[in-house]
Amino acid sequence: MVGAGLSRAIAARKTRPPGGRPMNRIAKPAPFVLVSTGHGSMIANVHDYRPPTATEAGIAGVGGQLFRQSLFDPVEIDLALYLLSLRKEFFGPGVVALDCGANIGVHAIEWARHMTGWGTVTAIEAQERIYYALAGNIALNNCFNASALHAAIGGELGQIMLPVLNYAAPASFGSLELRKGDGNEAIGQPVDYDGAGRQAVSLLSIDHFQSPRLDFIKMDIEGMELEALGGAFDTLKTCRPMLMLEHIKAQPGSLQDFIGGFGYHCITLRSLIVAVHQSDPGLPRVQEALRGLEWTG
Repeated sequence: MVGAGLSRAIAARKTRPPGGRPMNRIAKPAPFVLVSTGHGSMIANVHDYRPPTATEAGIAGVGGQLFRQSLFDPVEIDLALYLLSLRKEFFGPGVVALDCGANIGVHAIEWARHMTGWGTVTAIEAQERIYYALAGNIALNNCFNASALHAAIGGELGQIMLPVLNYAAPASFGSLELRKGDGNEAIGQPVDYDGAGRQAVSLLSIDHFQSPRLDFIKMDIEGMELEALGGAFDTLKTCRPMLMLEHIKAQPGSLQDFIGGFGYHCITLRSLIVAVHQSDPGLPRVQEALRGLEWTG
């Protein structure tokens, strides 16, 4: 048999194939894997979790949630889909959504699937390896109305130097704060903000996109939300998108004060702020939908 003969010939050459070149099979970690989830098949990192500590019993991390329950923050995702549907109802098809801090793309994929035929998604992720998974998940799920950008969102155009994590060791990768500050969150592994191994990543502002229409912005960018809103000054004035902002790393009240100056009504939840402009016809529906929820703060 040809196969058996070839195997014997290679073995006789001490694992060197014809031509004399050594076979390149090197043992290495394989943290990124394909997993079947409630959101579709997704590339996720098996180490994407922060182990529980004496003070925090929960396990943080997108991958950690997917591997344990096959879902990631389903209440938040359903809320985002509801807001997108309201924008279509009141402003028509052609809905445009921006996912800032997209991680591996659970939100982006759910939005794109929901808006097939009537909306588009741009998903932005700063960590290079996580961005690769994001782009792969968009392709894997055939989300032709979604695109991915490798960048960070801030107040202006430029660059930001990111620490590079060990993606073959446990950490809540999505909890990484891009800037060094007092009391950075412990993510499960050391983070070197000053070392030579940092990576330069493009820093973009939302106004940079100059979108004639923008209906919805989600920001989960680990304490850079206020800076990013400052870079969305013109967009907030002209497009008046609905907003879903993580606020747990912002100074209390700072995000509400800033967007309130643009005429937004803010509903503060445990970890989120949902903000809808006072002129948006969907505001009463949002207020009614969120009234009485257990997680309203």
